[in-house]
Amino acid sequence: MSEVLETLRERGFVENTTHDQELKDYLDKGNATCYIGFDPTASSLHVGSLVPIMSLAHMQRQGHRPIALVGGGTGMVGDPSGKTEARQLLTKEMIETNADGIKKQLSQFIQFDDNQAIMLNNADWLNDLRYITFLRDIGRHFSVNRMIKAESYKMRLDSEEGLNFIEFNYMLLQAYDFLNLFDTQSCGLQMGGSDQWGNIVAGIDLVRRIRHKTVFGITFPLITTSSGEKMGKTAKGAVWLDPNRTTPYEYYQFWVNTDDRDVERFLALFTFLPMVEIRKAGKLQEAELNYAKSVLAYEATRLAHGKKQAIKALRAAVSVFGAKKRLKSILPSSSFPDNTTFELSVDAIPGTMMELDKLNKGIPAFKLFSEVGLAKSGGAARRLIEQGGAYVNDVRIEHFDKIISADDLVSGDIILRAGKKRYYKISAN
Repeated sequence: MSEVLETLRERGFVENTTHDQELKDYLDKGNATCYIGFDPTASSLHVGSLVPIMSLAHMQRQGHRPIALVGGGTGMVGDPSGKTEARQLLTKEMIETNADGIKKQLSQFIQFDDNQAIMLNNADWLNDLRYITFLRDIGRHFSVNRMIKAESYKMRLDSEEGLNFIEFNYMLLQAYDFLNLFDTQSCGLQMGGSDQWGNIVAGIDLVRRIRHKTVFGITFPLITTSSGEKMGKTAKGAVWLDPNRTTPYEYYQFWVNTDDRDVERFLALFTFLPMVEIRKAGKLQEAELNYAKSVLAYEATRLAHGKKQAIKALRAAVSVFGAKKRLKSILPSSSFPDNTTFELSVDAIPGTMMELDKLNKGIPAFKLFSEVGLAKSGGAARRLIEQGGAYVNDVRIEHFDKIISADDLVSGDIILRAGKKRYYKISAN
């Protein structure tokens, strides 16, 4: 089996492939070109996009050339795949802004220097297509009977809104992308989520019919948590790669709160740590498993935001939850630092902005400690305060219903502490 294909299978990236033996032969030759399309509906990707991003990174690490294709043209049509209602159509200006943000985030995972990877926008060839010519040269190769059986169309056809004509053309346009990239970039492999299977197969068929060549497809499984939730969704919404939407500390916390049952799988998918170490980590329990979660959070944050931000997020976590002593026998290839040496920095303390009006009115201490997560509940906060373990600006709180207000601001901040090492900062807005 091709080395990169074996890596992707072993780590859980592969759901389906086409032409198994021919695909292996294609990748074994080395320096293959592959592509994945990214929907430019927002200026940031989110955690749900990490499987395709990491797959491109694995391809590049093993000597192949990734193409990140921004759907600037198809984004003006809207992909019906996996949707029960029509997507909002984007303007050219919105797409260009979003594409810039996406490339910046992808650059954290794959290298675009010296043509090691390229980013293209399908608007460059789709926007100038002539309709009659396109129908005659491309459309004639598509069977409507086969198209409406595709899963991406069936969901919309069965929905109350139905499938509109502009969306019906989406499969043709994505297939044409593959043909164009085959012609201009010698691209022989398209990858995508499981909902893209029909579109990928359509592109493979189009290249076969027009160029009489075989190209290939790989699809990824839909990643859900062990509790059955869609990957990357929280009570607050999506977990974004843009640090202005989801801060590196919040990003770190998303990963450190991984369900015990998902730790091994997520280490395989979302880090580059060796599988032999990851399998051992999957057998850990309790404190050692929690340490593995911290390594997962650190490595995932380092990839998305860089080492400096990952250490800063870890430092903030240490301020709130205490240090995780470096266990060199667990995931030893990680650069997870010995954080027991960290000193408290006000900048590293996690926190939030609070409206000055709310602070002026005042908040009972037990409610505030519960609200910011320094206690699991109001009752737990009361017990913490009654036991002498709660502080405001390093002054012990004597009564659980003490009012914390704007009068407690020092240089614009209120520093809360639970126990010896768990801190939280409130800043006036």
